[in-house]
Amino acid sequence: MVASLKSGDQAAIGFLYDNYSAALFGVIVRIVETHPPSPSDRENAEDVLQDVFVKIWRNISSYDPSKGKLYTWLINIARNTAIDSLRVKDHKLKSKIQSIDNSVRSINRQYSVSIHPDHIGLKTLVNKMKPEHKQLIDKLYFEGYTQEEAAEELKIPLGTVKTRARTAISQLRELFIEKDTTLK
Repeated sequence: MVASLKSGDQAAIGFLYDNYSAALFGVIVRIVETHPPSPSDRENAEDVLQDVFVKIWRNISSYDPSKGKLYTWLINIARNTAIDSLRVKDHKLKSKIQSIDNSVRSINRQYSVSIHPDHIGLKTLVNKMKPEHKQLIDKLYFEGYTQEEAAEELKIPLGTVKTRARTAISQLRELFIEKDTTLK
């Protein structure tokens, strides 16, 4: 059978499809099926099965019987193609979804939304903080940087930014409590 496939015999690919498509389809369905299953899952699995047989037809010359059985090779192609289809689907979905940070920033720019932290005395409290914490709070909360952007701008590791931000927020919380108790 492998020799017939390698020679381009269409009857051999037909035989392969008739005898192996159900097993390959089962593998594909288990990978692409969502919970709960949807009608589009079956359509997607059918498309993947078609892609699998195209790949088999195009790549049969790369099959080496000394490395494993034909069935194992077919299953691996089906499995990898199904996983690739999920990755492509996931990538398309993620590219359509705008991150919440970008949405908030674009809305703020579009409608000139501005934050006035001095109404609650925040700027005064921030000025009492350690310089590295003050600088980070300015970038993250007053200038609207993401943690990644702040790390790049300040030329420090992202982990350091995250740690300093947590510490700075804790320090601000303490300063607010002190301010609140002195006002009472």
